Amino acid sequence: MDPATSFPYTPFLHAGDENAKTPAWLNDVNLYHNRGDSTFAGESSTYGDFIGLDDLFTERPEVVSGMGDIYKQWVDFGIDGFRIDTVKHVNLEFWQKFIPDILGEAKRIKNDDFFAFGEVYDGNPEAMSQFTTAGKLQATLDFGFQQQGVDFAKGKPATVLADFFSKDDWYTDADSNAYQLPTFLGNHDMGRVAMFLQGASSTDAELMQRVKFADALMFTMRGNPVTYHGDEQGFIGTGGDQLAREDMFASKVDIYNGEKVLGGPSGSMDRFSTDAPLYTWIRDLSQIRAKHPALADGAQINRYAADGAGVFAVSRYDRDAKVEYIVAANNAMTAQTASFATWTSGNGRVFTPVFGTDKAAKPAADGTVTVTVPPLSVSVWKANKAITTGSAAPTVAIKLAAGSSVAGRAEVGADVTAGTFAQTTFLVRALGATDWSVVGTDDNAPFRVFHDVSGMPVGSVLEYRAVTRDAAGRVAASGSWAVVGKAQVGGGEVENGDPVTQPSSVAIAGTLNGEMGCPHTPLGNGDNDWEPDCDQAQLHLDGNDQIWKGTWTLPAGPYGYKAALNRSWTDNYGAKGEKDGGNIDFETTDGTVSFYYDHATHWVTSDEEGPIITAAGTFQSELGCSADWAPACMRPWLQDKDGDGVYSWSTKLIPAGSWNFKIAHGLSWTENYGDGGVRDGGEMTVTVPSAGSTTTFRYDSATHLTSVTSQ
Repeated sequence: MDPATSFPYTPFLHAGDENAKTPAWLNDVNLYHNRGDSTFAGESSTYGDFIGLDDLFTERPEVVSGMGDIYKQWVDFGIDGFRIDTVKHVNLEFWQKFIPDILGEAKRIKNDDFFAFGEVYDGNPEAMSQFTTAGKLQATLDFGFQQQGVDFAKGKPATVLADFFSKDDWYTDADSNAYQLPTFLGNHDMGRVAMFLQGASSTDAELMQRVKFADALMFTMRGNPVTYHGDEQGFIGTGGDQLAREDMFASKVDIYNGEKVLGGPSGSMDRFSTDAPLYTWIRDLSQIRAKHPALADGAQINRYAADGAGVFAVSRYDRDAKVEYIVAANNAMTAQTASFATWTSGNGRVFTPVFGTDKAAKPAADGTVTVTVPPLSVSVWKANKAITTGSAAPTVAIKLAAGSSVAGRAEVGADVTAGTFAQTTFLVRALGATDWSVVGTDDNAPFRVFHDVSGMPVGSVLEYRAVTRDAAGRVAASGSWAVVGKAQVGGGEVENGDPVTQPSSVAIAGTLNGEMGCPHTPLGNGDNDWEPDCDQAQLHLDGNDQIWKGTWTLPAGPYGYKAALNRSWTDNYGAKGEKDGGNIDFETTDGTVSFYYDHATHWVTSDEEGPIITAAGTFQSELGCSADWAPACMRPWLQDKDGDGVYSWSTKLIPAGSWNFKIAHGLSWTENYGDGGVRDGGEMTVTVPSAGSTTTFRYDSATHLTSVTSQ
């Protein structure tokens, strides 16, 4: 490579810096991307410099091995592990080689507890888990727990927390799972937990109670709890980054010295007190967790979640001792009582208090237990005897129709019936192979794994097996087979080319639900609206183009809505396709409204808000449509997320060659535009130079002109 011609920017070294870096290979300017500062979008997210920090050419083998050599020296020095920054801004293939390299060195020197985890600044388990499954990291920082844990401490519905933990299955593979994730409540980038909870607290005393509650939640739920330095001293801060980075020594920074300290005095002084209220609280939580290992690594099973603020309860199960703990967290401002099932019943069994309560809880004959939890607190109980295992063996039925198609990160699940603790291991092998490979083991419902088949040839036949073993050692098994299909990519390019794993359901939840015929459910607002769990509000997935669709007849008038996934508000998308975005408003006069949702881009819209635009032409069958010149097939769906009237769509799926197309409105040929923006005009042509080229269509709805690039 020639640094003068090979890069978008011409790299240079200042005089005297030619050999400034160690090891020497870091001085080679050809080993950097040389593209200028990152925009943190598209390919710039992995190729661009991180706010002036030169970005290494991590696709090159010498960079991969060179970075491995640097890190292995620290492994040999005897450190406990690495917290690796900005993981998602490095190509996945780098981690696939680098992580096994350094973990192999730790194994060689017999450091079995070595731990390498990464920062993936994203709260979505589906996105974060790519780096622990395909990317080989042992764990990522659990930004999802940070968001949901803090929200729960503010008083958000307990069902939101239950829904969040149900997504732990995204992390499950043969050598890692969600139990390894470092959990936290605030950090140096975003700010401190006490700052986040200020708005929900009317007094300093209430703020202290909410912070303690959040800490107790973190130390009793799955994961590895992390306390940001200074939180234990009562630091609050006033923002993120520099405003959250006060150190522990007497400060000379006026803004730090003027800030309130929770449970202590403000001002400039060393902050190493072992008597600070939050220090002693976190110390006690750490000691309880150490004394009761089930709170650290025991299986976690959702037991109960209040529809609003109230109790969220789980079982934590000690597999070795076969003893069940129950943990109940109450985020309401008053004491709350909840009843839920356990595996502990009969023969003098009782749950004895461990933390947060002095009252025992005696289960009924069927294992149901009733507990009362004080406001803004966590209570923990431990059974005095091993769980009951009953006499019936478990049953399992794999949820995979024989001959069905799997693509991307394919969900493979099983229906399990067991009267006691049970876990299910999913296995796979290619047709004709003898040995099975473990995909992962799930220890709580819904029993499932997400098997990554994206690297397998289309048409490969796979056999799957689900094996369930209960606490008594009884085993049941079920099997099926599937065919690797083509990953479905709907109306927009998915970042990094990742395939789309569809949700189980998508609802149009909003002020129109009552008119759709929805009854009131606990997730709604009390008047039959905003009901994500309503059967009458669910879209259907069109297998021809992988777009979710639905049409309703509504009374004329204005409405607002969002797309809610999986029958809850945990994942919802609003205006501009943004997660937790604003409501989408529209008004209908004729009463018939069709809605469309694309899970690849998270854009949701209706035909009342603007035309539904497709690029119909000779390439559609290559995209996966059933035919060419099919305007109703929405694989080439042009979208206008920012509402400026310019619709666009990008794809890498059109093969090399010349292709003809026109722009269709409303999924039909009734209104269409061709060359020069002429209605019913001539066909337009796009030339794709090579396989894998990115082809982008842009259509201006005001002028009806279309532009296309392919490179």
